[in-house]
Amino acid sequence: MEVRENEMQRDYIRFDGNDISLAAKMVDKLTSTIDIIYYLMNRREERAFVVMLVSAQNIDVKALLTEEKRNTDILFEIDEEASLYAIICQNTKIDGGYYFADRVLRSMILAKGEDIYCTELEVRTTVHSIKYVILKLIETFIKSKQDKKQGQIVFRTLH
Repeated sequence: MEVRENEMQRDYIRFDGNDISLAAKMVDKLTSTIDIIYYLMNRREERAFVVMLVSAQNIDVKALLTEEKRNTDILFEIDEEASLYAIICQNTKIDGGYYFADRVLRSMILAKGEDIYCTELEVRTTVHSIKYVILKLIETFIKSKQDKKQGQIVFRTLH
């Protein structure tokens, strides 16, 4: 298949059918929870949160994340076959989210995980729609895979 000129741009991300299906699953699974967190943020009971998307092969990612997460963190199984999970870390800012991701990444490496990808999105405000937050997270994840950022933490912030 021929690559079109606009597809050669550096920041171009193309969602294939599997990516769109994955994005739809994420919207279905995360929307209600983020809506509640937005409510708490608007009442000033929450300041910011981090949502993390992580995958790895040849290890039990779900068990590892269950062990590493706090009681206030919410774990979502997005795609068991692809070993893809999301975690919403309530009342967490960029530094706390990064340290958590670093701890998870080190645990996955020690467990001999392969094809490890980890992206995080810090959300500081409720101005963005919930769908935008979720789609930005999956877009960042897809881009990290396209850029072969295996074993790295890719972190973005939404202001």
